[in-house]
Amino acid sequence: MAKFTLISLATCVALMLAGCSGSLEERDETAGWSAQKIYTEAKSEMQDGGYEAAIKLFEKLEARYPYGRYAQQAQLDVAYSYYKSGEAALAVAACDRFIKLHPNHRHVDYAYYLKGLVYFNEDIGLFGRFASQDLSDRDPRGARNAFDTFRELAERFPQSVYAEDARRRLQYLVNALGRHEVTVARYYLRRGAYVAAVNRAKQALQSFPKTPAVEQALHVLVQGYDAMGMGGLRDDAQRVLEQNYPGSVALVDPAARKPWWQIW
Repeated sequence: MAKFTLISLATCVALMLAGCSGSLEERDETAGWSAQKIYTEAKSEMQDGGYEAAIKLFEKLEARYPYGRYAQQAQLDVAYSYYKSGEAALAVAACDRFIKLHPNHRHVDYAYYLKGLVYFNEDIGLFGRFASQDLSDRDPRGARNAFDTFRELAERFPQSVYAEDARRRLQYLVNALGRHEVTVARYYLRRGAYVAAVNRAKQALQSFPKTPAVEQALHVLVQGYDAMGMGGLRDDAQRVLEQNYPGSVALVDPAARKPWWQIW
């Protein structure tokens, strides 16, 4: 009887261990997978929109096979997966990590491009929402970061397949940042902060000299100087406006001295 009990106990222990072993295997079905197998599954998840699952697989791949070509590609794909899942900070960090680890990699231009896209899309809505926001404290940092990243890409990799799109986005960003400066200047003008308005208009002229913002910045200068009673500076700004934009309508009528809100 005792012998039977010992055998039964040993059998139960064996079954329990087998069950635990089975549970562990169920927790990680990728155990024993090759780098290619993990990458293929991760890529499939990513393409199907399963970014969270893809990220986990890419991270497992790099942890198990850190030195292979699949690990390098996984570093790029995990950055893209973070980007698509709305994790902007993690996407930028992943791009920066790839750039630091593989500065001469044949796909490092893509890392710059993706980083620029993350910043670009992060603040892209900012420029369409000016009218409903208090802009005095807003800093379109994402747009500026996108500009810096795309510029570096275009300068370092002028022949890259991403360079032309980066240049187009740069032009958009320059125009948008110029509009931002003018919109802030107008905000100050409406608040009666004429010195701040003039300073922001000057900043737009200095920083974005070849954009549509120049015309509107000159409008603000004419209006701001007029409101402060600086007739000489107002006339100078008016003269520059008329010389460079002969079809432009001045915002201030010096003869009528109409308030700016009745003219704009």
